[in-house]
Amino acid sequence: MATYIVTGGTGFLGRHTIERLLERDPSAQVHVLVRPGSLSKLERLARTWNSGDRVHALVGDLTEPGLGLEAAPPAAEHVLHLGAIYDLTAGEEQASTNIDGTRAVIDLAARVGATLHHVSSIAVAGDHRGRFTEDDFDLGQHFLTPYHRTKFEAERLVRTSDVPWRVYRPAAVVGSSVTGEMDKIDGPYYLFPALAALAKLPSALPVAVPKLGYTNVVPVDFVSAAIVELMLRPGLDGRTFHLVSPDAQPVRAIYAALAKAAHAPTPVADLPGALARPLVEPPTRVRGVRDVALRRMGIPPVILDHLTLPTRFTTDRTREALQDSGISVPPFPSYAAKLWSYWRENLDPDRARRNDPAGPLVNRNVVITGASSGIGRAAAIATASKGGTVLLLARRVDELDAVVSQIHEAGGSAHAYQCDITDSEAVERTVKSILADHDHVDMLVNNAGRSIRRGLYHSTDRLHDFERTMAVNYFGAVRMVLALLPHMRERRFGHVVDISTAGVQARTPRFAAYVASKAALDAFADVAAIETLSDGITFTTIHMPLVETPMIAPTGRYNAGRAVSAEKAAAMVVRALIEKPKRIDVPVGTLAEFGGIFAPRLKDRALSQMYHAFPDSPAARGEAGPVPELPPQPSDRAPQPTGPTASAARFARRLTRLIPGTHW
Repeated sequence: MATYIVTGGTGFLGRHTIERLLERDPSAQVHVLVRPGSLSKLERLARTWNSGDRVHALVGDLTEPGLGLEAAPPAAEHVLHLGAIYDLTAGEEQASTNIDGTRAVIDLAARVGATLHHVSSIAVAGDHRGRFTEDDFDLGQHFLTPYHRTKFEAERLVRTSDVPWRVYRPAAVVGSSVTGEMDKIDGPYYLFPALAALAKLPSALPVAVPKLGYTNVVPVDFVSAAIVELMLRPGLDGRTFHLVSPDAQPVRAIYAALAKAAHAPTPVADLPGALARPLVEPPTRVRGVRDVALRRMGIPPVILDHLTLPTRFTTDRTREALQDSGISVPPFPSYAAKLWSYWRENLDPDRARRNDPAGPLVNRNVVITGASSGIGRAAAIATASKGGTVLLLARRVDELDAVVSQIHEAGGSAHAYQCDITDSEAVERTVKSILADHDHVDMLVNNAGRSIRRGLYHSTDRLHDFERTMAVNYFGAVRMVLALLPHMRERRFGHVVDISTAGVQARTPRFAAYVASKAALDAFADVAAIETLSDGITFTTIHMPLVETPMIAPTGRYNAGRAVSAEKAAAMVVRALIEKPKRIDVPVGTLAEFGGIFAPRLKDRALSQMYHAFPDSPAARGEAGPVPELPPQPSDRAPQPTGPTASAARFARRLTRLIPGTHW
């Protein structure tokens, strides 16, 4: 029975290597150095491995003195040192892990009497130009990043130590050649989004690619298999092995293989490398400009700086040691499609933006506030009918449950959350529950609203009307946006639909509190849309006409104009969720907005006429009496004006028929 101590065992290369070791050595007992915070991760991984019960936690930390071991390490035949920061973009802070951690692992190997198997990197070659053999180490090369330097210094410690050692130098490690699995965006993966953008062009489009030079990438399954095989072979102490592709890998060939997998234009001709050299190796005076542009694209400039290698690595010793094992580097084109497919489904930072092939709302999680009745209820039903999962918020839980039941009966997906959006703690608690239950939110419909129809002369002692309206219509909606914004930014996708009113465009009299609150929300959305656009978060404002809902019932007979059904309003919401326009307006709002721009005084006179023709309701005047209902038939609606006002109203209605609603 052999005993192994492994550092970095929960990392990407580490877990592949441990899995291979368990398969290759049926008697292996593997003790993994793991920080206390990563214990649960190791336990989850062990459950996925065959014979995972032979994996044991050794609690400690590479950056602590003496590895911070909480218990004495077991005697072991092998110490496999995988723990390091593998990141070209990291700074000098990685020295404590890569250098000091290696020093502590050397002491551990000496303490337990084990052979040290050190996983280094081809980065030790620095900027060396030309051939670099497995015996080469210090050839006077320079190191352009802290990562290169720390890997060199760590390997120097191993090579000059008194413990038996073997060193493994992998090239850039990419995903599995079998499954495509990768755990993070690193190295060449930073360039995948640019390739995805090219994939939007016709694949038959001929392109020419500059001859930039050569790179070297190897799949994780090859690296892990080779490490385990070389660990277990006797008589190899004091030797170094290059785990690299033995064949030249031109950047052009790597691009061609990935472009074919992505259905992007493939190269049909070469361009002189000098044409692209200013981008890869820019003069100092323009480097800052290039770096800013790259960062905006999500590409660390250091990645482009090291896109090509000046070094050619020999593999004679490695191929000789592995010649009868069946382990070799597969050609990159043979697994490029697997890398691309896995990245697209699991790592693409913009994957949340892609619609399901079954429909744009299928499997989208849509939060709708004020969903217990009116527009919110109708929008929830309509969204669920399109395949969306609707997450319904309102204060009245019984009515919410009724909506959820109706959606379930129709075969849709819906969940109710009781929430008062004027309460910050309630919103925070509800958003946490939603994310815990459903993992993510794709879209938010700010529908919850409060309307008050009361003239200013009857509002002089009712400032609270304005405050309460603003609390729901503006602050409540903003509170929901702010609660979900960090989550949407992390996913690089989100869409917010704000239910506003055509009254914002018309400045409808007697609705000062309501119109002001919605105008504030419109302005907030306009600013937010600018700040969040680069993160894939978009906003749609719907300037709704009068909608036949319980909210307008108290002043139904005193509202001017024809009310549309809640179902028609819901169709506008669904349109906003699917097409994501900047705004959706209706003809009456467009006419009012144009009037305010080109004939503001005439507009004021027309609305003043309407103000006098449609008086405050008895309730607004503070008079007792029954609350009027909103009648379903046009003939029973608000008292129709006569005389000049009637003519003006008829003219306005005819004119609005000629003006389409705007949608862009």
